[in-house]
Amino acid sequence: MQHWARRLEQEIDGVMRIFGGVQQLREIYKDNRNLFEVQENEPQKLVEKVAGDIESLLDRKVQALKRLADAAENFQKAHRWQDNIKEEDIIYYDAKADAELDDPEGEDVERGSKTSTLRLDFMEDPNFKNKVNYSYTAVQIPTDIYKGSTVILNELNWTEALENVFIENRRQDPTLLWQVFGSATGVTRYYPATPWRAPKKIDLYDVRRRPWYIQGASSPKDMVIIVDVSGSVSGLTLKLMKTSVCEMLDTLSDDDYVNVASFNEKAQPVSCFTHLVQANVRNKKVFKEAVQGMVAKGTTGYKAGFEYAFDQLQNSNITRANCNKMIMMFTDGGEDRVQDVFEKYNWPNRTVRVFTFSVGQHNYDVTPLQWMACTNKGYYFEIPSIGAIRINTQEYLDVLGRPMVLAGKEAKQVQWTNVYEDALGLGLVVTGTLPVFNLTQDGPGEKKNQLILGVMGIDVALNDIKRLTPNYTLGANGYVFAIDLNGYVLLHPNLKPQTTNFREPVTLDFLDAELEDENKEEIRRSMIDGNKGHKQIRTLVKSLDERYIDEVIRNYTWVPIRSTNYSLGLVLPPYSTFYLQANLSDQILQVKYFEFLLPSSFESEGHVFIAPREYCKDLNVSDNNTEFLKNFIELMEKVTPDSKQCNNFLLHNLILDTGITQQLVERVWRDQDLNTYSLLAVFAATDGGITRVFPNKAAEDWTENPEPFNASFYRRSLDNHGYVFKPPHQDSLLRPLELENDTVGVLVSTAVELSLGRRTLRPAVVGVKLDLEAWAEKFKVLASNRTHQDQPQKCGPSSHCEMDCEVNNEDLLCVLIDDGGFLVLSNQNHQWDQVGRFFSEVDANLMLALYNNSFYTRKESYDYQAACAPQPPGNLGAAPRGVFVPTIADFLNLAWWTSAAAWSLFQQLLYGLIYHSWFQADPAEAEGSPETRESSCVMKQTQYYFGSVNASYNAIIDCGNCSRLFHAQRLTNTNLLFVVAEKPLCSQCEAGRLLQKETHCPADGPEQCELVQRPRYRRGPHICFDYNATEDTSDCGRGASFPPSLGVLVSLQLLLLLGLPPRPQPQVHSFAASRRL
Repeated sequence: MQHWARRLEQEIDGVMRIFGGVQQLREIYKDNRNLFEVQENEPQKLVEKVAGDIESLLDRKVQALKRLADAAENFQKAHRWQDNIKEEDIIYYDAKADAELDDPEGEDVERGSKTSTLRLDFMEDPNFKNKVNYSYTAVQIPTDIYKGSTVILNELNWTEALENVFIENRRQDPTLLWQVFGSATGVTRYYPATPWRAPKKIDLYDVRRRPWYIQGASSPKDMVIIVDVSGSVSGLTLKLMKTSVCEMLDTLSDDDYVNVASFNEKAQPVSCFTHLVQANVRNKKVFKEAVQGMVAKGTTGYKAGFEYAFDQLQNSNITRANCNKMIMMFTDGGEDRVQDVFEKYNWPNRTVRVFTFSVGQHNYDVTPLQWMACTNKGYYFEIPSIGAIRINTQEYLDVLGRPMVLAGKEAKQVQWTNVYEDALGLGLVVTGTLPVFNLTQDGPGEKKNQLILGVMGIDVALNDIKRLTPNYTLGANGYVFAIDLNGYVLLHPNLKPQTTNFREPVTLDFLDAELEDENKEEIRRSMIDGNKGHKQIRTLVKSLDERYIDEVIRNYTWVPIRSTNYSLGLVLPPYSTFYLQANLSDQILQVKYFEFLLPSSFESEGHVFIAPREYCKDLNVSDNNTEFLKNFIELMEKVTPDSKQCNNFLLHNLILDTGITQQLVERVWRDQDLNTYSLLAVFAATDGGITRVFPNKAAEDWTENPEPFNASFYRRSLDNHGYVFKPPHQDSLLRPLELENDTVGVLVSTAVELSLGRRTLRPAVVGVKLDLEAWAEKFKVLASNRTHQDQPQKCGPSSHCEMDCEVNNEDLLCVLIDDGGFLVLSNQNHQWDQVGRFFSEVDANLMLALYNNSFYTRKESYDYQAACAPQPPGNLGAAPRGVFVPTIADFLNLAWWTSAAAWSLFQQLLYGLIYHSWFQADPAEAEGSPETRESSCVMKQTQYYFGSVNASYNAIIDCGNCSRLFHAQRLTNTNLLFVVAEKPLCSQCEAGRLLQKETHCPADGPEQCELVQRPRYRRGPHICFDYNATEDTSDCGRGASFPPSLGVLVSLQLLLLLGLPPRPQPQVHSFAASRRL
């Protein structure tokens, strides 16, 4: 076998030496030494410069934010409240008006008068990826808020003055994107004006639930939610509670910590989480699923619930926010005030706020619930129906905002958010936020107001930050990344969410963006702590096509980005310390090399693919490389490579590499007969963006990415010494390869290492494309006991010759497998169409043996950015009941008519008409997504790579009567394993099968219950505002402040009985009413 292995190694090396042209390309570079300079990447200087540029970019946005926040506070302070204000008194552009007028169903839900709505003209702006109007602001009001209420109209009145400030900000900084004021009343005013992106179903957008608003409106929170599941809670009330808890969880961000418990006579967590956990997307999903399993039984025991909650908040042995501490209790009512519990745990300091929620229609005395909230610096809310859930599960933020408002300037801290999807189509953004405070006073000498008016935000597109990073000087495997205090990436080449839900932030941890190891944990911790650092590590990297793992050396350098929560890192392989910079001052030479880009030269010089880079501002981009090349050539006929509108570095390097690869054709490829060695093509790809494929006809079947930096073969060749084989990719679910017209080939590539003095770099990759069928035949000959001239000799048990892979192919299986475990060549004709498949799908028994004998090592990881087909909704919880149905006794009871129940019934019908089956509504669907839209999910990935065994190895696969002997040996200077094995005699050994295909995780990746026991290091915001001695806690909720009259309710009930949907009336809450002060 070793003899066969040496013959294979020699054949591969010979072909690559003759046709690959590695040595010849080195000589070409040296012969053209006067045409380029060697530049050095200095990691520390690079990362500090980029960090400084990002800091300057964000600082300009901070200055605009401060101007807006100061102006808003002054405008509101000067505003005079108008009790009799009318809709026609306010002129503004309603961003949703056009969508409502175009409503195909003709429904008229809370439109109000259209006479106050401006009609604007818009022009397309590529910066916003939208049509905008720079002369006006736009207003968005949530669907469940009545536009004609006095509070909303006054809000629209005073915020109109912000329009001029928005415009002036843009004049000072034309790069500004969306400028937004999110009001605590729910009104959003943003600039420039653009029509709202109307969903196909109900629009549930509310600015107060956006990640950036939540982060800016309050300090971090430690929250325990306790839910009454006693026997009196059933049917509709239980469903209301489940929905309320889910909505409450959506008001939390990654800076917050939470746990959820249910209680009756005793309390217990609803999920596997036994302590406070970070309120990230995955943990909240666990809570939401667990809440659906709550069942009502037993008797109410407030003491058990509150004792559990206080114990959770007093646990100091876990990671938590250590700021606002609060208990949120959902119940249908009770008599016990549990004063002894509060005296034991919370008085006299009252460090824990208590918020109580009376849920459902009932006649219980709510005084105890009000007392609990008022004596513990919290607030009491009523949720009689679906319509009250969203508003009443988010207004607690106003209470938490009090200490911030009272702290004044000290609390005016600009915060930068996690990455999230912009609701208006800008893509992935981060937002700078600044709270806006109410500076009014109740009267002369009175206490100042303690309400937060809202949050000011300015978006920065991730693409604008990426433009500040070096693109092509770092090489194919070098990159810049940035993380925040949670360890989530702001920038990273692997930040590629397949689907985004604009209601949730895009949270990809640095250790999930890369393959986790101890060194990266240490780097991540240092970056979160705001330190500088540099470290060279040996680590594992995943290939671009996610099929392979390579062990590589990388240099990490990092610095903090001052005045932000971010830290910036730079990753460089050692071979990317230096790079080439073309110096084509000779215009005659420029023209000569440029001619080799013309399609007319392809027949003689080979086909050229050019990387679709931003060479010039006016260059039209196209996914079709032929069309892109055509656009490029047309532009170059109008401008020169030295034009100011072009990137001279990219253009000069592209033209230089065009000439250099053409010289490779001239010196090596053109005079060789590829058919002699059964080659379909030869090729070269360069850092400058050129991929030259010879002969021209081979380009028809070239499927590699025209951008070398995005081609898996290119990046892997740079990271590996020797020859890298890449079989055609085959999915196990697809049909086998069709070996027609000799076009199926195996790529073999290797990096060209160039040494210039003491400087070493790898500016190019060269290779060949093997004819699969011809090389499969050649493989059998090379792994046999004959030369090309010898005649094959049949060897058997009684013969005196040795068996080989050619004549004994009925008895022996001979294969070449690459370092990822994929079949490259086989002596079995029926396996030729399986080349490129994971070998376990071809011979599960043999692949398992190779793994068990350490020829391969397995690496499992999780892809948190995957997209999956939607799952059918479950039917959890109590029986479906879409609306509360009053009984005959209710109709005969005057107390029922004068209670909030009738008003709730009206709300339920209204929201039922809007939401339809709201208890089962998928938020993604409610936002307007098609029912078939893919949703985010977690996929488990498994890659294999060569283990510790390097030498030849013999082993027996013990299967009782069906044992198999196999031999395996690594081929020197390649990524191949040569395996010779006896063919299996029976199927008893087929028990084990290794899986490589990506699989969907039914849960959110690795078991969340285990992960929270070892939380990753993070830091929250450095300032906490959860206490102020002057806080007035007297406003703590007294129930509904809008008692409808008997006559109005009787009219409403008659309308309901007739089946006519009534017009909505303003619903005033105690918080909203207090905003006019």
